[in-house]
Amino acid sequence: MSFHLQAPFQPAGDQPGAIKTLIERYKNGSKHELLMGATGSGKTFVMAHIINELQLPTLVMAHNKTLAGQLYGEFKQFFPEDKVGYFISFYDYYQPEAYMPSSDTYIEKDAQRNDDIDRMRHFATASLLESKASIIIASVSCIYGIGSPDAYQTLALTVGVGQEFAISKLTRRLVEMQYKRTKFDLNRGTFRVQGESVEIFPPYEENAVIKLLYFDDEIEEISIVTPFEQKKLRSLTKITVYPSSHYVAKKETLKKAVTSIEAELEDRLVELTSQSKLVEEQRLRERVTQDVAMISNTGWCSGIENYSRYLTEREQGEAPPTLMDYFGKDFLTIIDESHATIPQVHGMYKGDRSRKTVLVDYGFRLPSALDNRPLNFEEFEQRADRLLFVSATPRDYEKEKSGETVELINRPTGLVDPEIEVKPAKNEIELLYDEIQKEQKHGGKVLVTALTKKMAEDLSDFLIERSVRAKYLHSDIDAIDRLRIVMELRKDMFDVLVGVNLLREGLDIPEVTLVAILDADKEGFLRNTTSLIQTIGRAARNVDGRVILFADKMTNSMKLAIDETDRRRNIQKAYNKKHGITPVTISRKNIVDIDTLIPGKKEGKRGKQNRNELVKQIKDLETEMKKASREWNFEYAAVIRDKIIEYKAELGPQKRR
Repeated sequence: MSFHLQAPFQPAGDQPGAIKTLIERYKNGSKHELLMGATGSGKTFVMAHIINELQLPTLVMAHNKTLAGQLYGEFKQFFPEDKVGYFISFYDYYQPEAYMPSSDTYIEKDAQRNDDIDRMRHFATASLLESKASIIIASVSCIYGIGSPDAYQTLALTVGVGQEFAISKLTRRLVEMQYKRTKFDLNRGTFRVQGESVEIFPPYEENAVIKLLYFDDEIEEISIVTPFEQKKLRSLTKITVYPSSHYVAKKETLKKAVTSIEAELEDRLVELTSQSKLVEEQRLRERVTQDVAMISNTGWCSGIENYSRYLTEREQGEAPPTLMDYFGKDFLTIIDESHATIPQVHGMYKGDRSRKTVLVDYGFRLPSALDNRPLNFEEFEQRADRLLFVSATPRDYEKEKSGETVELINRPTGLVDPEIEVKPAKNEIELLYDEIQKEQKHGGKVLVTALTKKMAEDLSDFLIERSVRAKYLHSDIDAIDRLRIVMELRKDMFDVLVGVNLLREGLDIPEVTLVAILDADKEGFLRNTTSLIQTIGRAARNVDGRVILFADKMTNSMKLAIDETDRRRNIQKAYNKKHGITPVTISRKNIVDIDTLIPGKKEGKRGKQNRNELVKQIKDLETEMKKASREWNFEYAAVIRDKIIEYKAELGPQKRR
């Protein structure tokens, strides 16, 4: 195995020193390192160099789909010849199974799967088993249980030209691997037999079908073809086909699993009866009996993951196999934005167990369903062989685990962290108004963070009454309008954006010259050191960027944030002076026109449309949504999804003829 890093530029600024130091420490046996990088300092580029130098399979974790998608695109560019995978939750929409005893309300699992993401999950696991020269970008979904890598690899089928492997035997193997037989169109996870040929569409391929041509019982030719046109892409002498589901097991394992499930059911029924829980006893008997019948006949059932303890042959309480197990023992884990990702990993286990415990208590699931779970934090730590924490604002956990921090402060662009000024909160609105007028004179844009939604709305109204072009942004505004508001700010349609939490991805706006934080001395989630530094960073992409903290007292969080920002400013200024660098504003990204992106969308209220027009618009939107998903633009895809739901509601139920 080997990685092949390709980049059109060389490390600069603090990057060469950071790369050298981290590589030396890992090669000397270090297991935990921390890279503290300022906004725009090239953290991803440093990660790529570390992967290339260590030559280890690498898991890169991010705390949400949007960030994971961005990282996936960047690593694909850095390693175009290597296997770069993407592993996040494959649900566009997910409502977990739950029960609320207080109202006797059972909520059945409801989910809408994203076929492209499911394909990428299979691609990730297959890549890791084929080649250790793999980089997998993942969300916290990677700590949730999936099928055993041993079973997944054991059931994989390898065939070669000249091999005797009867079609009847092949089809039985494919069914055992959870492929479905079809006579008509091929979709991922299906196969088709036509005369002397067998066509297999693996779940991890996007537009490639494996075609086996037979002469009697011998495989005469193996080729890769397109699924519809049957256009031949290439010929092979040998190929491995991986299972269509991560929850696969050999027949012997399935038989043992069924026996174990039935035994647990009988024990649990006795327990429920002894507690006079007759409704729960009857409910559990019916549900599990149906599931067992399905598993016995087809090897699968709805909610089969709840029986994963038996399918993976684990003991009670034993950690489930996860994506991390597919890496083997020697690999690198990079946790991007660790200040946000680590707390997510911490919280997954307890939330999942709390929900499932209620289901077990009320007869909806067997107690073994509790072992279908994410890793707890200790189990996660045990599996992560080498860790690299990456953050502009690391927490105490990362600092304590890694010891001495490697800093990435000096930006190749020469941009300096913004100056920070503290003004009294007593007259913050009047003072803010004066500062906004200053910014308007030279065309600057302003971000203002308030503590509550009501305050954001009231402040926006206050500014508008004084002829300031302002808008507010908070969670009650739907996704499409949130994106539109940001783009309108960039297109100079207004000057001031007021919000509660402006830390989301997508708000790195180069046009912003002033960030104002109201009530900065009100200690809490959005006024702690981490949040303050992150918010201050919103002004770090413009050479004229500055920040004002409105406060009547200097809190410890404020002091730490100011000190850290000043420290970074001084380091960058000294670097610029030494190397003769003149800071420049980050080049402005293309400004997207949201209304032109969404087919059929017009400004203002739409007139009454007939049914055919709505159906056509929905079809166009669905095409655009799939395209956005393929390009990993999930925020935009979510916007289109919301619009499809709106149009379908307007369309109403179809009348029966």
